[in-house]
Amino acid sequence: MTTGHDQLARRDVLRMGAASGLAAALARPSLAEEKSTPIRIGVIGVGARGTYLLQLALQAGVEVPALCDIKPPHLNRAIDLVAKARDGKKPAGYSQGPKDYQRMLQRDDLDAVILGTPMQVHATMAIDAMRAGKHVLSEVAAAMTVDECWGLVRAAEETGKIYMLAENCCYFQPVMLITNMLAKGLFGELTYAECGYVHDCRSLMFEGDGTLTWRGEMLRDYLGNLYPTHAIGPVAQWMDINRGDRMVSLVAAATGRSNLVDYVRRRFPKDHPAQQIQFRSTDSVTTLIRTAKGKLIDLRYDISSPRPVVSTTYYSLQGTRASYESRIDSIWIEGRSQGHAWEPTSKYANEFEHPMWSRFREQAAGTGHGGGDFFVVNEFLKTVRSGGPPPIDACDAAAWSVVIPLSGKSIAEGGTPQEIPDFTRGKWETRKGLAG
Repeated sequence: MTTGHDQLARRDVLRMGAASGLAAALARPSLAEEKSTPIRIGVIGVGARGTYLLQLALQAGVEVPALCDIKPPHLNRAIDLVAKARDGKKPAGYSQGPKDYQRMLQRDDLDAVILGTPMQVHATMAIDAMRAGKHVLSEVAAAMTVDECWGLVRAAEETGKIYMLAENCCYFQPVMLITNMLAKGLFGELTYAECGYVHDCRSLMFEGDGTLTWRGEMLRDYLGNLYPTHAIGPVAQWMDINRGDRMVSLVAAATGRSNLVDYVRRRFPKDHPAQQIQFRSTDSVTTLIRTAKGKLIDLRYDISSPRPVVSTTYYSLQGTRASYESRIDSIWIEGRSQGHAWEPTSKYANEFEHPMWSRFREQAAGTGHGGGDFFVVNEFLKTVRSGGPPPIDACDAAAWSVVIPLSGKSIAEGGTPQEIPDFTRGKWETRKGLAG
């Protein structure tokens, strides 16, 4: 976790190279051990991110009958990649506008789709895919509105299709180390967490000609924490959210827009159209989330402030018997640590390495986002083969992503508390992870 998340994502294509639920996935074989008919995958959105996920899926042995992207150069590059990996067999291509993916979804030779498109269309495409009879692996975040979150949950319930959110931060080696330490009881009961996604993404907001990228369009159109899942995902799994506890309310506060405005002013000439863009998003947002069992989560988001990247995400945990600080890579365990002094987390790496990392280290090594991308793809394909449930399902995706609209609403209303829907429909106390 020493390199920026999105920096790694941009290099993935060039290189082409959590809680109990995650641990229990070990009961299923890896894709390398599967001998049955290959899963047939389509990918919607084969830009940098989608193409890299496609490569990992190909390495896992899937068949790829079809691909879709609104940009023909991206589509042609991905088609050539598949053909090279599959002895010249080219997939069908769909590139006739933003809705052409729906035509691809009507194919009867697709078992599942991977969504590598901009965030703003993840929910619509995922819902359409499930209702067309396809399993879905979606990039983050899952949805932008409360209605979209509920739409994902209903589609998964009504179709019986597998939906998994591709949150790779949950599979980072240090994150899974903490997951295993929690499972072993070293933290006692968790009471509080801090987490955040803080990453200088100003250069990613604009194309070379000054038009907005999808990230820039989000900042123009939305208010709130617009990228919560990298931070909240691991914490939610550590706190058994939707599997013993749930997030019940949040309140958010925001800064102004000084950093983003200053960046635009300095980057573009005074008469450039970019100078006229009115952004809704603010520089930094802090959201406090309360759980049903009295835990508190302090969640931060900032992608507009100038700062060097050490790690784009950070995590702090407080339990009744231990504390953890990822920003200083340190831990303190009552009864094991000397006095009241922090220790390097690495001291416990061998003793408490997560079994999934012990088993799949060789396969994960060298893949994007510190190996997290390997686990995301591998777990999805294993889940499709076994019939589920996925380690990060539609209820999880909805709960983590609903922070986007609710934090924006809280800010717009001057910091009013917002109730977080129960996407499990009252089953959060008895709903079990894969290990249960």
